[in-house]
Amino acid sequence: MSVDDPLDDDDRNTVPDGPARLAGKYELVSVLGRGGMATVWRGFLHGEQGFRRSVAIKQLLPGVAASQELSSMFVEEARVVSVLEHPNVVQVFDFGRDDEGQHFIVMELVEGLDLGTWIVRHVRRGKKTAWPIVAAIGVDILRGLGAAHERRNDAGASSPIFHRDLTPSNVLLSRYGIAKLGDFGLARAADRITVTGPGVVKGKLAYVAPEMVSGARASAASDLYSLGIVLWEALASRRVHDDVSEVELFVRVGRGDVPPLAKERDDLPRGLVAVVERLLALRPDDRYVSASEARTALANVLRLEREHVTQDDIAAYLAELR
Repeated sequence: MSVDDPLDDDDRNTVPDGPARLAGKYELVSVLGRGGMATVWRGFLHGEQGFRRSVAIKQLLPGVAASQELSSMFVEEARVVSVLEHPNVVQVFDFGRDDEGQHFIVMELVEGLDLGTWIVRHVRRGKKTAWPIVAAIGVDILRGLGAAHERRNDAGASSPIFHRDLTPSNVLLSRYGIAKLGDFGLARAADRITVTGPGVVKGKLAYVAPEMVSGARASAASDLYSLGIVLWEALASRRVHDDVSEVELFVRVGRGDVPPLAKERDDLPRGLVAVVERLLALRPDDRYVSASEARTALANVLRLEREHVTQDDIAAYLAELR
């Protein structure tokens, strides 16, 4: 799960207005975050003999739940993503309705922070992000994307899942040093309602591949472009498109205008800059053929630079930022 809107202490201590439990076994404890489509709760799954497990519970907002089309898409995507089992993808455990008929998804609770928050904490401290850590996070995310893009259905036929909404807030960094992709299940529905909330278009559009602006369908290549923007921002510690109008942003994204990463940081290995630049190629055919190929290229940068980054290294680095 990801958190679109940061919460202050009062928000985090918010308790549910309605029933404290969903489907008789899920307890809502406190709000983790709110977005344009849903509220995310920290909760518990309760079972027999005092069994209890921490989970994240995402409830559709009433306005979204009232749309039959969006609710149907939510159901469809929840079913698909529930079979995508991978350590670098936030797991979906259950799906249902509350007493008022609103859909909810029960997910893995990732204790840690999202990449967007991680970047902001570096900026506030006037500190550059450690490029080997960013590269290692990128390798993790490419593993998750690869599993989604290469997915096969029960009959063995290719049945890829494209993220469509890869942003820093959807990359979750666990306290154990594992990066996980969140919000696969809501991606398609989110695309359909981005025009309904102020600032939502601008926030999402910055990570969209140029061909998507022209009406092309989502693809592995478009997801890889989005990851390129995410890695650029993580390395540069700033947004690619800052302080521009929505019209200008639309034009920039459509042209694939991205400032040279090497000018943002002169301490980055050429190989790393080259990987990001290829992810950000204007033409989809000029990007990596697959997430697997991109992952190998990024891992090779770490190997050639003799940077061996472990999960423990990432976990320790995250702990220093708390």
